[in-house]
Amino acid sequence: MNIKQFSKILIANRGEIACRVIRTARKMGIRTVAVYSDADRDALHVAMADEAVHIGGAPSRESYLLFDRVIDAAKKTGAEAIHPGYGFLSENAAFCRACKENNIVFIGPPVGAIEAMGSKSAAKQIMEKAQVPLVPGYHGEDQSRDILKKASDDMGYPVLLKAAAGGGGKGMRQVWKESEFDEALAAAKREAMNGFGDDHMLVEKYLTQPRHVEIQVFCDQHGNGVYLFERDCSVQRRHQKVIEEAPAPGMTEELRAAMGDAALRAAQAIDYVGAGTVEFLLDVDGAFYFMEMNTRLQVEHPVTEMISGQDLVEWQLRVAAGEPLPLAQDQLRLNGHAFEARIYAEDPDNDFLPVTGTLSFLQPPDVSDHVRVDTGVRQGDDVSVFYDPMIAKLIVWDENRDKALQRLTKALSEYRISGMTTNIDFLYNLANSAPFREAQLDTGFIDKHHSVIFHDEPQDIKQNLPLAALYLVLQQAQAAQQRAALSLDATSPWNATNAWRVNEPHLHHFSLRFHDSEFSVAVEQHTIHSTPTAGTRYSIRVGGNTVVAEGRIDGNTLHANIDGYQFSASVAEHVDPAGNHYSLYTQNSALSFALVTPDLGDAGDDSGSGGLTAPMNGTMVTLLVEAGSTVSKGDALLVMEAMKMEHTIRAPADGVVEAFFFQAGELVDGGAELVKFAVAEDA
Repeated sequence: MNIKQFSKILIANRGEIACRVIRTARKMGIRTVAVYSDADRDALHVAMADEAVHIGGAPSRESYLLFDRVIDAAKKTGAEAIHPGYGFLSENAAFCRACKENNIVFIGPPVGAIEAMGSKSAAKQIMEKAQVPLVPGYHGEDQSRDILKKASDDMGYPVLLKAAAGGGGKGMRQVWKESEFDEALAAAKREAMNGFGDDHMLVEKYLTQPRHVEIQVFCDQHGNGVYLFERDCSVQRRHQKVIEEAPAPGMTEELRAAMGDAALRAAQAIDYVGAGTVEFLLDVDGAFYFMEMNTRLQVEHPVTEMISGQDLVEWQLRVAAGEPLPLAQDQLRLNGHAFEARIYAEDPDNDFLPVTGTLSFLQPPDVSDHVRVDTGVRQGDDVSVFYDPMIAKLIVWDENRDKALQRLTKALSEYRISGMTTNIDFLYNLANSAPFREAQLDTGFIDKHHSVIFHDEPQDIKQNLPLAALYLVLQQAQAAQQRAALSLDATSPWNATNAWRVNEPHLHHFSLRFHDSEFSVAVEQHTIHSTPTAGTRYSIRVGGNTVVAEGRIDGNTLHANIDGYQFSASVAEHVDPAGNHYSLYTQNSALSFALVTPDLGDAGDDSGSGGLTAPMNGTMVTLLVEAGSTVSKGDALLVMEAMKMEHTIRAPADGVVEAFFFQAGELVDGGAELVKFAVAEDA
């Protein structure tokens, strides 16, 4: 079969996935065209592409979602095909149809397949006919509040409200009890309309301990189809995946074959072509249920590539050009184990809210056959409010799960990012937690094991704070020694490092911030004269607990001896807008802390009234009450949106909403006052 591959393609996306597609296209000798918004003029994907076309303003609705401009860019540059990446236009049937009408190949499935899976309710009906197992639920056309609520009441709570046109956790809400239904429905419909232009909802029974297992399928234009094994994507926050792995732990060959066959039936039922993912909920009893089909490449596709040895983007390009699948099912081999950790600009200690800022320092771990980093940013780039806050995907591989997990934690400890808060320490603690090591996975993993992952139990604080204090006093001593070496008088008392005071113990006093709490620390310094290698020993007192510690700093490593236990920790210092903070990576956990600087300003008067401020840069979505309303503590006041995520601002106490300072649709800076709120006198 003599099929000519594409000579030039356009990537209708940005960031990490655009860079990913460009790398494979370059390897195949295919030229690439990037598109970019005002915010992405200097972005990495623009620099990597052979050509680039400006298509509009920074908000995606003014650029990346305007498919007429994307198609015009393809025609202008002579691109024969368009790769949509994921998100944006990747599952937009109208865009796919427009490509065909303009004689441009859409590197993805046909219009009919996108339309069939674009509505979750219609998809359920198709899957039922194809004998793919379904979760009990309501998928009807009647969208009245009473019908949706009756379906929920009849199924019994908890239930899951899902946008029929949705994906990526958008337009989705768990409802645990009847009293939460109305607020959850309004939020889900609003988010669905904002994200997809369609607020059609379906209701499903919410399984309390399911695993999220998905099958990678691939079909060509000649009737061939294969599945490339499975991925476990159970570890999620806000219904979005955090760490994915392949293959799924505990998967038997029989269950893999059953799920793979069901996934292929789903694809064949809609005449699928290209890369797709069929997502299932796997219950504790081994039963599995169809959840949805994503008619595109998934964010987590690299773990499948690592265990199969295949380049899925290359498969996409070859299939779209009319070639048959490179391999048949019996030719595919599963090799080893892989993890993907998503590095986000977000604050795990603040409900994973996204953050913005400049990547003032960016140093990923070394790339090798075992470690891969997929990213779309460079040092100095901004993480803006307009797009998803993912900085990179860290992917690791080894011959089994235990070894791959060791690779993951080591690589996370070597990732250095300054300029904004990230989730790296959270990922490190999650990957090191005993439940994760033991693969006790389900979609409620993070909430279920919160105290273990965040190390916020009293015993964790007791163990970790002395280590933080030791690092700070050693760092202070090291800095003083360097100053003394450069001084004209190295013996000057101003260069002393021993906290010397007249007729007083040699004490350091400071405060540490750990998990949003402050702790007073006292460190007494003792010079050791009786040992063969004289040095310094410290008595560290935190909250009534005292330990004896010694140590030294060697580059990025802290060598510590605390109460006779010797160990090492990798050190990362971050310089962020809020000040310096530190991460110490021990064998079992990441310890994040900050040195609290004295507040020399006057404290403001708290008169019982004031404002509620924006937790992030974003857009005002809706005001949920009117100015002058009397509200109760916990009532929802307004909804903000940033980086594809909604955040609801609630009343901090019983009181009165005196005024709103922003209206729906307006941009809001992080920290801006949103509401003038008066607390009730008896609150």
